[in-house]
Amino acid sequence: MSTTSGSVTGKAVASSDAAARPQGRRQRVGPDALWAKAVKRPEAGSLAGVLLVLIVFVAVAPPMRSLVAWSPVIYQASIIGIPAVGVALLMIGGEFDLTAGVAVTTSSLTASIFAMHVAGNAWAGVALALVLSLAVGALNGWLLIKTRLHSFLVTLSTFLMLQGINIALTRLITGGVATGDISSMPGFASAHAVFASYIRIGGFALNVSVLYWIVLSVLATWLLLRTRAGNWIFAVGGNGDAARAVGVPVARMKIALYMGVQACVWLLAMHLLFSFDTVQSGAGVGNELIYIAAAVVGGCLLTGGYGSAVGAALGALIFGIVTEGVIFAGWNSDWFKFFVGLMLLVATVANMWIRRRAVRGK
Repeated sequence: MSTTSGSVTGKAVASSDAAARPQGRRQRVGPDALWAKAVKRPEAGSLAGVLLVLIVFVAVAPPMRSLVAWSPVIYQASIIGIPAVGVALLMIGGEFDLTAGVAVTTSSLTASIFAMHVAGNAWAGVALALVLSLAVGALNGWLLIKTRLHSFLVTLSTFLMLQGINIALTRLITGGVATGDISSMPGFASAHAVFASYIRIGGFALNVSVLYWIVLSVLATWLLLRTRAGNWIFAVGGNGDAARAVGVPVARMKIALYMGVQACVWLLAMHLLFSFDTVQSGAGVGNELIYIAAAVVGGCLLTGGYGSAVGAALGALIFGIVTEGVIFAGWNSDWFKFFVGLMLLVATVANMWIRRRAVRGK
């Protein structure tokens, strides 16, 4: 009798467990679980930041409610976002690059001066600029590995050297602080079409730089989430010694990441050169901090091992909205930098608050 009772009880418990298991699965894929998973993504805070600054400027700047106004907003975001994608990957790998801003000028100066004074063709300058940009990235990575200094010190040194080279060689070769106009050179028209043309979608004009920004963000996201190299980037940034112990080529990865930053820098440099036809040798200083800020707002940790390319793209979008929103709102231009800094600070704090609550499971 007791055996039968125990068997019945066991069946009841088993059927109860079986009934409970599907319910447990439904809870794990329910809206609450999906929301909790979404807010733990690195880019969740930057998305909240985009919504925050968007609400502010749509409220205070009526032109922002028009689709036409979004062309300069997205363009401004793209010229920050292109290098920010490379900077984000490097930061996930645990390093900084303070040369990114001034290296844009170095690359565009190289292309312009070589094309005008040596080769006589715009595409020759484009090719040499790419080689030089990749060499600067390789040099940064090599110095980092060989000296074992912090990347801040290594790239600060190369930043100062590039800044001096830009001004000194431009004065020496051209006799001034800017290059000549290259718009009449052979190869300029085709290079302009590749790097600086506009794509019209209905009545909306987008610069090709926006397309490059989107493609780079997608490729970087695929690299991070779908490839072995992406796993290595996170491993190197999280704990380089542990990554080396399990066979990750740490030195090669760091050099490759620095070269990746400079490849993005070269792309932006070519866009700016063929958009404005000339280059000021002192330009670009300070922009490296904006690229780093975009990556940090996008969820990249200063300590490495965490972040996303999508987050960096959203961080650049925040900067584009703030930059153009201040203009559209008609605020005093003397306070322009203050407003930009304030909005970026608010967006960053919102990012951190969301991340911390997600980690605590709230």
